[in-house]
Amino acid sequence: MAKRDYYEVLGVSKSADEKEIKKAYRKLAMKYHPDKNPDDKDAEEKFKEINEAYEVLSDSEKRATYDRFGHDGVNAQNQGGFGGFQGGFQGGGGFEDIFGDIFGDMFGGGFSNFGGGYSSGVRRGPTRGADIRQSVTISFKEAAFGKKMPVRVSRNEECETCHGSGAKPGTGKHTCTECNGSGVITEVRRTPFGNMQTQTVCPTCHGEGEIIDTPCSSCGGKGSVRKTKTIEVDIPAGIDDGQIIKVSGQGEVGDKGGPYGDLFIVVNVKKHPIFTRQGFDVYIEMPISFVQAALGDELEVPTIDGKVKYKISEGTQTGTVFRLKNKGIKKLHRDSRGDQYVKVNVDVPKKLTDKQKDLLREFAKENGEKVSEGKKSWTKKINDFFS
Repeated sequence: MAKRDYYEVLGVSKSADEKEIKKAYRKLAMKYHPDKNPDDKDAEEKFKEINEAYEVLSDSEKRATYDRFGHDGVNAQNQGGFGGFQGGFQGGGGFEDIFGDIFGDMFGGGFSNFGGGYSSGVRRGPTRGADIRQSVTISFKEAAFGKKMPVRVSRNEECETCHGSGAKPGTGKHTCTECNGSGVITEVRRTPFGNMQTQTVCPTCHGEGEIIDTPCSSCGGKGSVRKTKTIEVDIPAGIDDGQIIKVSGQGEVGDKGGPYGDLFIVVNVKKHPIFTRQGFDVYIEMPISFVQAALGDELEVPTIDGKVKYKISEGTQTGTVFRLKNKGIKKLHRDSRGDQYVKVNVDVPKKLTDKQKDLLREFAKENGEKVSEGKKSWTKKINDFFS
């Protein structure tokens, strides 16, 4: 299949300048990169095609040859050793720089051609600070109603002496002579397949491209110092166990003037001895006596707001559940609340006085029930059978 015109591949005109070509390539490379399109053969082919086009059009000599003679001229110039990724990346570094920028955006580091891998230590500009994750423990009631609480956070903050520059006040920095300010050391080796280029982090400036003349005495040249800070955090009413609160701008300090990261607080809620929670509803099991169940009664029911009165009817059975509307947890960032569900369990006394037993016998007789006291219980009979 005939190759497409390189200008058409990048979507630029033949009069496009270097900046336009670079911008177009960057956009397409990010879109069709194999790591963003796994197992997509079409994307892989397009990615190779735009790399081949950019390698030619970003090089003034190759571009001039291509403009005069087309693909045949470029192939003759490269003697078959160029073309996408086939023969290694050659030229004056423009291709490597833009490719490194793209990999920096995608993976947080620089890129070295064939065999060089990634150079994650190279810093190119302001970088956002890292996020901090911290946990707090609150009570069931605090989760239900919310609270403001102080949280101690240990983090790197900008040095107040040098304001993040790392240099002693009144002094500055100079360009690293080892890497000429690029932050990387580039090596080119000739191989049977063409020139192979690798990049490693400059050992002198550690990828910064600059060297501090006199380090700041407060931070030792790092530009940041470790501090412990107390931050007041607003715990919203209705927060549940395991949920996370984001506090913007309270993470680690950014590099080279970059913004602070964020603070993420994981909320742990203690269990309550009486109440349990499902969503925004509250559940409770409440014991009542046989007499209350049989005759009915007005109960004092505990809720998260305090005790409320609720009247149960006579003949209430054990396991009966009734609802108290709007007595549950406040819904997050809303004015409404969940409900409370109360399950009553009839509490049967284990020890009775003789008088109580006589009264129950009279009750059974009045009710037409025959009670065979002293006989083995059903459970006892089963146990005896299997033993």
